Amino acid sequence: MSFGQQGGPQSQWDPWKPQSQQQPWDGGAAGSPDWAALAEASETRNKRRRLLFIGGGALATVAIGTAVAMAVVSANGDDEASNRPASSLPAAGGLPSGSDTSTPSFAPTSVPPPLDPKDFVASKSKDTAPLAPDILYPGTQLTMGSTIYKKGPTADTKNCASAAKGTLPKALTGNDCTRLMRVTYTQGGIAVTVGVAVFDTETAATKAKSQTNKQSIVASLDGKGVKAFCNSAICRSTINSYGRYAYFTITGFTNGKDVTDKDTAVFSTGDDLAEFTFRQIRRRGEAQASAAANG
Repeated sequence: MSFGQQGGPQSQWDPWKPQSQQQPWDGGAAGSPDWAALAEASETRNKRRRLLFIGGGALATVAIGTAVAMAVVSANGDDEASNRPASSLPAAGGLPSGSDTSTPSFAPTSVPPPLDPKDFVASKSKDTAPLAPDILYPGTQLTMGSTIYKKGPTADTKNCASAAKGTLPKALTGNDCTRLMRVTYTQGGIAVTVGVAVFDTETAATKAKSQTNKQSIVASLDGKGVKAFCNSAICRSTINSYGRYAYFTITGFTNGKDVTDKDTAVFSTGDDLAEFTFRQIRRRGEAQASAAANG
């Protein structure tokens, strides 16, 4: 007895065919389904399903990207400000400035000019420091360069004309000289008298000087060991002024000898005492200017 197929070839189940088109299932002699065929069909379905999912995801991505692109285009296209002409933008005055207006400003300052010493010896109102022959000519001697001059007698008078000779009394009196101080210095056989006339203003002193000439001479001052000089002999004289002071020198030999152009020692002696007098008057102005500046 042999066992073979009955009823013709065995039909297979197709999972993709409708139920009505399936052939009757014949379980065969074993009476069990074809599991290999079923697994293959299930794998086929899973692959198709994955393809559908992938395709759907791509479609969704494309859709989202399109929506974003449309949103960007809409934002740029609808923004009229981006295409506005410059005239429609805010005026420059409305824009914030680059400068810092909060920076503090300070008023310019300047250092006052120094006080002029001459101003303090130019008028009686400012020249108020003590004044006397021994203040202008302190000590017992003075040195100019390498030469030492010994101090002799001093004199001080309010009668300016009484201590002057020649045409000098008129120049002093006519310009209201208020005081004439004198001092004599000696060096060897040479003597020099310096006379300092005091006026109320610089203008008066300058005018008095301008009215003098070669015959305007201060009277020589002897005494205190100094012999009389320049009373009849020819002597050398100088005239100058600074501030409210006019100052004069008369220089000659103590032995009564006449002075000539060759007597350079006489000339240098008179020049030294005139220079020293100028310095002393200027120092007087400097001291008062300094006191006023520090006061």
